[in-house]
Amino acid sequence: MPRHARHARHARHTAGLLRGIYLPRTADALAFAMSTYGIPLLVLATTRSAALTGLAFALEWIPRLAAFGWAGAVVDRRGASVVFFLASIGRTLALAAGAVVLYLYPAGIVASVTVMALAAITGVLTEFSYIAAETAGAAAGRRAGPQAHRVQAVLLGIDQTATLAGPALAGLLLLAGPPQMLAVITVLSLLAALLALRTPPSPVAPARAPKNSTGAGLITGWRTIRSLPALGWLVTGLTLSNLATGFLQAAGPVIVVNHYGQSTTAVGLVWSAAAAATLLAVTVCRFAIDRLGLWPVGAACAALGSLACLAVSQAPDYLSYLVLVAVLMSAEGGMTVVLRTLRSRLIPPDRFGSTLSATILILLLPFPVAGVLTAITPPGALGHVITGCAALQALGLFLSFARLRTDPALRT
Repeated sequence: MPRHARHARHARHTAGLLRGIYLPRTADALAFAMSTYGIPLLVLATTRSAALTGLAFALEWIPRLAAFGWAGAVVDRRGASVVFFLASIGRTLALAAGAVVLYLYPAGIVASVTVMALAAITGVLTEFSYIAAETAGAAAGRRAGPQAHRVQAVLLGIDQTATLAGPALAGLLLLAGPPQMLAVITVLSLLAALLALRTPPSPVAPARAPKNSTGAGLITGWRTIRSLPALGWLVTGLTLSNLATGFLQAAGPVIVVNHYGQSTTAVGLVWSAAAAATLLAVTVCRFAIDRLGLWPVGAACAALGSLACLAVSQAPDYLSYLVLVAVLMSAEGGMTVVLRTLRSRLIPPDRFGSTLSATILILLLPFPVAGVLTAITPPGALGHVITGCAALQALGLFLSFARLRTDPALRT
């Protein structure tokens, strides 16, 4: 093939990824990050209660988990682009209504109920759009062949860039007022819906996809995970790791504000710094996987993350706490690149939505548990709980990567 023809085809492929995959994912991820971190900050700012902050975190995640089985089945049946568009439009309408209510009733029981309802509604709709976006991204990775990890690294970089900007932007907008913060997220959700119209259709035609119910979709995903030992072991290790990172997210506002005496804006700064470090780590891991392979990079990230998490509970001041959380989350980012690459390689396309739903459901189960732990733990004992979660994380990751050391799926 002539060189100019190859270059033209590469340019078309890159432009297609940008318009159909990367731009919709960027708008959706930024809306997700702002709502996920902004709502708990709003609860803490209005109530000053550690228990209610932890409870809000749990209430934010429980409806999301309940939506996963249904989301995977719907994406497999209707297609990623359709689900992405409808979920983004639904979130736009919900956020617009919430902004109006909070403008009319800025305080009191109506405001509290509105914020909690928004946490649940936007959480469910965001999981639909996320499953759809991940399915489209996995299809793009399969089309990339041996360069699948590069596509997954770009997608993870988009997520981390959104996490970098989202918490800080939510904190700044919260100073202007809750309606202003919700209005910005509304605009981002609408933009995601419009960009979703460019997302390529699913690789499996909706008419041929099985008409799974919610339970059947999760059962299909669970059976697929069990049939892929490499995926199962990696999911197990990362699930135990997520208990530690989830607890740090849930308890973060209490630790930073009450223990270190910082403002709510400083809470967003912690996760923005963590996202910046993760973005750098994802870029490094992308090239390291080219040279070393999946297992060495994943094992190194697991060791680094375990050590950082064990040290977090002993952080003497806010700056050291921020640095250790950033190191932990950057290591998590490296392991996520490994997981996403493995998913796109191993999961059959006709079961990808259901299996992805089951995988993410398992990975996110620790998050509401972390919220409950934060709600029932006295503020002075949070450090001891972090140490226990870190020990469990280290054990889980060690066993998982020891089992995966000779697995051919991570050696390819």
